[in-house]
Amino acid sequence: MAQVASGILLSRITGLLREKIAAHYLGVSAFSDVFAAVFRGPNLLQNLLGEQSLSASFIPVYAGKLGEGKEEEASRFAAAIFGLLLALASLVALVGVVFAGPLVALLSSGMLRDAALVEAGLRTVDRYPLAVTGVRIIFPMTAILVLSAWCLGILNSHRRFFLSYCAPAFWSAAIITGFLWAGRDLVGNRLSLESGERLLVSACVGALVGAVLQLGIQLPVVWRLLAGFRPRFSLAVDGVREALSRFGPAVIGRSAAQLSGYIDLFLASFLTVGTLAALGWAQRLYLLPIALFGFSVAAVELPELSRLDPGKRAAAVPGRFSTAFGRAFFFVGPTLVLFLVFGYLVVALLYRGGNFGSADNWLVYLVLAVYTLGLPSTVISRLLQNIFFAVGDTKTPARVAFVRLGISASVGAAVSLLLDRVSLEALLPIAGAEAHSLAPLGLAIASVLGSWFELGLLRRRLDPALSVELPWHLVVRPVLTALLAAAPCGFLWWALRSRPTQLQALVVLCVFSLVYLALSPERARLALGGIGRRGGSGS
Repeated sequence: MAQVASGILLSRITGLLREKIAAHYLGVSAFSDVFAAVFRGPNLLQNLLGEQSLSASFIPVYAGKLGEGKEEEASRFAAAIFGLLLALASLVALVGVVFAGPLVALLSSGMLRDAALVEAGLRTVDRYPLAVTGVRIIFPMTAILVLSAWCLGILNSHRRFFLSYCAPAFWSAAIITGFLWAGRDLVGNRLSLESGERLLVSACVGALVGAVLQLGIQLPVVWRLLAGFRPRFSLAVDGVREALSRFGPAVIGRSAAQLSGYIDLFLASFLTVGTLAALGWAQRLYLLPIALFGFSVAAVELPELSRLDPGKRAAAVPGRFSTAFGRAFFFVGPTLVLFLVFGYLVVALLYRGGNFGSADNWLVYLVLAVYTLGLPSTVISRLLQNIFFAVGDTKTPARVAFVRLGISASVGAAVSLLLDRVSLEALLPIAGAEAHSLAPLGLAIASVLGSWFELGLLRRRLDPALSVELPWHLVVRPVLTALLAAAPCGFLWWALRSRPTQLQALVVLCVFSLVYLALSPERARLALGGIGRRGGSGS
């Protein structure tokens, strides 16, 4: 797991730097709403067709052929999948460029009102034309990143994890370069329409260039692994129809998750300006531990489970699940406490500065704290989905995902519209709070409720013959240890209250991490020892 964790850590650190720079320039504003909306549409399709769907359909078949020693057959299968993905993703990208205007109108309908509000003097920025321009620039990125996800599937199946998971760092680096280039002449923190548009366009161009880099860094290694690789468009190659039969339900399942994101985007476009931006800044932080400690464990486990002889899989699954669960929650447990207790400092450390002020800091922290309540359920659900995928069942996670969608959508619509009437100033009478509503909290609450329902349904629908139990005691111990570590850190935060916020954050977070590790040295050795191995039951 070391390669996965290291690769994801590098890409996530670069991603957080990207978000910090974006927050510095855009803050929680109309421009950051556009930034979030522009990337949501293409990312929706990328996630729909890319890593998660391919993990459920492509990796089990490909890794299974490798496990049987059928390298040439596996190579032909991979080439056929590449050709099909290339055709599909290119068509989707073309449609996105041509129909950018209607797509933005569909995904962010509330932005259509901006022109009238600007004319009436109630707003200063018309977000719709900016979003259309951005979508046209970056939609070709979709096709490129879907092919990058295909590369990830190949590399993971060959236990080459680091390159595939660190490749997104190049994408983030290109966006960072775009922001820095466009912001080189900005004076002060106030954004004009011209400077805001320049920042957005440069970031979108950087995203497109970064996608090319992300794919290009993986292709040479993949070509070496697939000896005699020749892309082909064929349904007759052995394994293709099996993969497609799994791909359909996987895409349907992913579509539920993406529709949930679309509904958030749609609702946020009608709510107070900055709602979508606040959700985005909080989600970046919330998804970090999920990727590092949940998805990284799952990414290693899926190819290994797929390689197991079906007759031996039922006996091996419970032990592997329990081991993966314990290693993930050694890190997820303290993250839960960290975000709830010291989340304000985490947000300050990563985003504070420039146009991102104190009121923005508090709003994003509150949203992050709500999201954090769904951290355990999301990580466990991802580990359970792995088991379904390994045994060839992509339909059950898909059905469950749509139940989650219905819950999240109905609750999110009701609660966010209600909270949109409440200003952050009602909770915190600080400068700038009057400009923010509590609507993002409603969407976060809905997401958390949906994630816990998803976990419950996945657990109930898992084959009883697999004898998988949820070892909750492996959650309790790290959480209690983290609470003990938080006590002296809370006093330290109070002692540093007169110091700059970011200095407080750096000191408190470092001390919290060191105290937590010191309080659980044996578990640390086991968790880090598992990260240091790959393959086998200890991965």
